Amino acid sequence: KGECLIIFILQCVIHRPEETPYEKFRRQHVDAKMTEKLCNTEISNRNIYKLDNSCKETNTFILSIPAKVKSICRGDGSYDENSGMTYSTATFRIIKCKLKHQGARKPSCQYEGRLLTNRIIVVKCEGKLPVHFNRDLLPSERNDGEQL
Repeated sequence: KGECLIIFILQCVIHRPEETPYEKFRRQHVDAKMTEKLCNTEISNRNIYKLDNSCKETNTFILSIPAKVKSICRGDGSYDENSGMTYSTATFRIIKCKLKHQGARKPSCQYEGRLLTNRIIVVKCEGKLPVHFNRDLLPSERNDGEQL
């Protein structure tokens, strides 16, 4: 019985049921000190996987402090009614981690990281907080009339 209790407690800690949608967004996508070389370590340490424990194909880290990212949903963003997404008015530096081997499962997730600069961040906001990273794009790719 003791072993089952320990496993249950570990599952609760790993699945972070107390985590709010914003906290999950922040854990998965915001880190001012992230580098291209840290993709494997940070994705593992932050437990960033799909629900079935397979590796995410891509995970993007925004190189910023949380307050600047939150501001996208608090007046420093442009809401698109067609998509329901909010585009940052400021540009950000990001690290895009791409899975090297499709179909891999944890703990065998290996990523290649790339630094991208001058990126508009597209997020879903709820309660004036970012809760989903939709995509990033260059300012020249921004089209107010586009539908995602």
